[in-house]
Amino acid sequence: MDKKLLADGFVRIAAATPPVRVADCPYNTEEIYRMICAAEENGAAVIVFPELSVTGYTCGDLFKDRKLMESARQSLLELMEKTKALDILCAVGMPVPSGGALYNCAAVFCHGELLALPAKQNIPNYSEFYEARHFSPAPESGMLRFGDAWYPCRDVLVELTPDVVVGVEICEDAWVAEPPSVRLARGGATILLNLSCSDEIIGKAQYRRDMLRLHAGRLLAAYAYADSGFGESTTDMIFAGHNLICENGALLAESALFSDGITYGDVDVERLVQERRRMNTWRDAPDCTVVEADMRLPQIETTRVMNPYPFVPQNDADLSARCETILKMQATGLATRLRHIHGKTAVIGLSGGLDSTLALLVTANAFDLLGLPREGIRAVSMPCFGTTNRTKSNAQCLAEELGVHFDEIPIQKAVEQHFRDIGHDPQTLDVTYENAQARERTQLLMDIANQYGGIVIGTGDLSELALGWATYNGDHMSMYAVNASIPKTLVRHLVRFAAMQGGNALRRVLLDILDTPVSPELLPPKDGEIAQKTEDLVGPYELHDYFLYYMLRFCFTPRKIYAMALRSFAGLYDAETIRKWLRTFYRRFFMQQFKRSCLPDGPKVGSVTLSPRGDFRMPSDACSRIWMEEVEAL
Repeated sequence: MDKKLLADGFVRIAAATPPVRVADCPYNTEEIYRMICAAEENGAAVIVFPELSVTGYTCGDLFKDRKLMESARQSLLELMEKTKALDILCAVGMPVPSGGALYNCAAVFCHGELLALPAKQNIPNYSEFYEARHFSPAPESGMLRFGDAWYPCRDVLVELTPDVVVGVEICEDAWVAEPPSVRLARGGATILLNLSCSDEIIGKAQYRRDMLRLHAGRLLAAYAYADSGFGESTTDMIFAGHNLICENGALLAESALFSDGITYGDVDVERLVQERRRMNTWRDAPDCTVVEADMRLPQIETTRVMNPYPFVPQNDADLSARCETILKMQATGLATRLRHIHGKTAVIGLSGGLDSTLALLVTANAFDLLGLPREGIRAVSMPCFGTTNRTKSNAQCLAEELGVHFDEIPIQKAVEQHFRDIGHDPQTLDVTYENAQARERTQLLMDIANQYGGIVIGTGDLSELALGWATYNGDHMSMYAVNASIPKTLVRHLVRFAAMQGGNALRRVLLDILDTPVSPELLPPKDGEIAQKTEDLVGPYELHDYFLYYMLRFCFTPRKIYAMALRSFAGLYDAETIRKWLRTFYRRFFMQQFKRSCLPDGPKVGSVTLSPRGDFRMPSDACSRIWMEEVEAL
């Protein structure tokens, strides 16, 4: 039997709230069966129902009645028989008598076979919940009898594949100090199910949502929570059917309160497993009973779309808060370095482009933190063959608005002399022509820093470092690189945030810089306009930042990143465009590692950085063959 995961690692799970008639097992069973069929038809591999869903949760002393127990038992047998041809793992809540006690269980079954009877381990006996009147906690023996056979009932895992492993806990188990799900996750569970019947009161939904979302994050797991809804007794309690599907700290799907139905979530199991492997604090503790489920995972086409801008918060309020925090982190890092070396001068090559603008804004903030006069910041414009009046003017205006020292040092004659020295034809507009300008600028900045006892502030960003879009020992080098962990897609938002905080004149110049095409300005302009646009040469930075994030943060394969990008950028880029620039990304990423192996210090602000001192260590001669072969096969 083929039990492989989908090509891109997603598994669909479902949390269902059926309408309930208290103590009417035949009716409840029909509703459960209907939802199992619907979920299986919709590609779900796993479905979880509420606590005691076969009988209803609020049966009270009817749980002592033998007739109700017999009806529940018969209902489970009918469910298993009717679903034996379906490829779906089901977890259904029901009371299970065993020996002289009654247990609140989840009947876990597929293909007509009962696999386990996880029993509730923490029985509440407070306020409106009086379960201890009827139910016993899961027995220490870890086994329950159902019919003529015994089934595991404590710390039991159901394995669909080595990576798709399901664990179950019941309602109150999730709310205690040491939930069973902790042991289940450490035992290997990547998908956790909770069969619940949680009454609704004001404020509880938000608390429940936050608790389970963060719990899933702590366990590096998916968590599906099925809640009872319409039909449960209203004697003292109201049930809202609040179903939740969380994954590693994120809320994937949520039902509306006071509704019935099925909530679906496509879980990225591959990502969960990879997260556990990359965290050296994660410790497996495989002290659980493992039962294998003999079923195939449904082959689905996931509807889940990843954020196309993973470095940028989607909510405006979150984005503003993120920008404010990052600017403070950058400034604090630079201020710490300046204080350590007793530095009072910083030198920046100011081009009028986005990166050098952000570096200057950060440096100004750092000087303010230290109480140093901004005149100690020396912004240097070094126009050459490709410099346009627009960028040169914006550089000067920005320096004036920020109150920093400004120098303009044309380098055209120096570069021409260099061409004569090395015998290069200035009409040959090749890499020598371009890089000579970048290295001349860096030489000037370093010498000026020596002259005034300061340090050179680097301006290159994370996206450029990933692509190697920097001149070795040119703009590649500095004494402190404040933008080294800021991707290009985020640079724009940081500058825009600063623009909105500044006065009218500063805002005008910053907005014009934002409106200027990204360019190294190393080739002569055409009709006074920028002729060399970076994204025409190396591809859209929004694509490269997307590739970079999912490659480094989750170690996804080129094939998976490509499949995700098709959904994330649908309507913006076609398949061939995404494939073309993905090929460029991997080729340049591997070829240019030697530049990243000797980077200057810079502040780390996010989870994806390329510092060779700890965040990303790759040999400069690593071969890209297996990655490029997968890209070519797309």
